[in-house]
Amino acid sequence: MGEIKVSPDYNWFRSTVPLKKIIVDDDDSKIWSLYDAGPRNIRCPLIFLPPVSGTADVFFRQILALTGWGYRVIALQYPVYWDHLEFCDGFRKLLDHLQLDKVHLFGASLGGFLAQKFAEYTHKSPRVHSLILCNSFSDTSIFNQTWTANSFWLMPSFMLKKIVLGNFSSGPVDPVMADAIDFMVDRLESLGQSELASRLTLNCQNSYVEPHKIRDIPVTIMDVFDQSALSTEAKEEMYKLYPNARRAHLKTGGNFPYLCRSAEVTLYVQIHLLQFHGTKYAAIDPSMVSAEELEVQKGNLSISQEEQ
Repeated sequence: MGEIKVSPDYNWFRSTVPLKKIIVDDDDSKIWSLYDAGPRNIRCPLIFLPPVSGTADVFFRQILALTGWGYRVIALQYPVYWDHLEFCDGFRKLLDHLQLDKVHLFGASLGGFLAQKFAEYTHKSPRVHSLILCNSFSDTSIFNQTWTANSFWLMPSFMLKKIVLGNFSSGPVDPVMADAIDFMVDRLESLGQSELASRLTLNCQNSYVEPHKIRDIPVTIMDVFDQSALSTEAKEEMYKLYPNARRAHLKTGGNFPYLCRSAEVTLYVQIHLLQFHGTKYAAIDPSMVSAEELEVQKGNLSISQEEQ
C-alpha cells in the first residue's frame, strides 16, 4: 500500500473534511464530488481541478495547509462530460448552486485546460478572477490523439488506464515522487470506465484556448524543470500565450508536484493569491492575513530549493 494513502495527514484529511456530492444537471447520473473547506464567509474561494488520473483528494495537502492559513478551498471531481461546452455549462451551474459569483482556479494538466476553457466560456460575464495553471497546456493537438478522441468511450477500462499510465514517469525518481506516483495510480484505479473515457475525450478532442477572451485575467504558470508529460514545446506555447503571467518554477516535481513538492506548490499559490488580499476577491479570511508569516514561508521556499 502506498505511503501517502496510510499517512496521518491523509487520514486526518479524510476524517475531518467531508466529501459532498452535488447534482446540478437534469441528468441525475452527473454527480460532482467535492471537498469544501475553510471559512464559508469567503465568496471567492480557490477551486482545484484535477488531471485525467486524479480525484478531488489529490490536493489534500494544499487543502490542509491553506485552510490552516485561513483560505477557503474547494477541490472537485468531475462528472462524466463528453465535450468542453457541456463541461463548462455544468461547472457554471455548480458555481450557481454554491452561490459563488467569481472564483480563483488552480488546474493541473487537464484541469488547467478546462479552467482556461471555462474562463473563455464565461468571458462576457466573468466567473474566473484568476488562474493558476500547473503543468498545463492550451491546445489539445499536442497529444496527437485528436483522431482517436471520439473512440475512447468504446475502449475497455484496462486499455484507458494503460493510455494514462503511459504518461507517468518511468525513470528513476526520489522516494517522495515515487510515493506520489503510487498514490496517483491508486486514484486512477478508483475511476470507472466512463469517467476515464470522458476525461481522455476532453483531454484529446480537438480544441484550443482563445487567449484574447481571457487576457485580463491574472495568471500564474506553474511547471517543473524535470521530466513530466508536458513537452518543452507545450510549455513554451503557454509562455507565449500568457506573456504577462507570473511564473512559478519547481526544479523537480514530475507530473504531480502538488503531492511530492506540496510545500512549494502551496507557497506559490499563496503568493499568487496575495495580490487579492484586501479586496472582495480575497480567498482568505481578512483576520488571518499576516504579511510577516508569508515572508517566513518565502524564506522556507528559498531554503528548500537550495537543498534540492
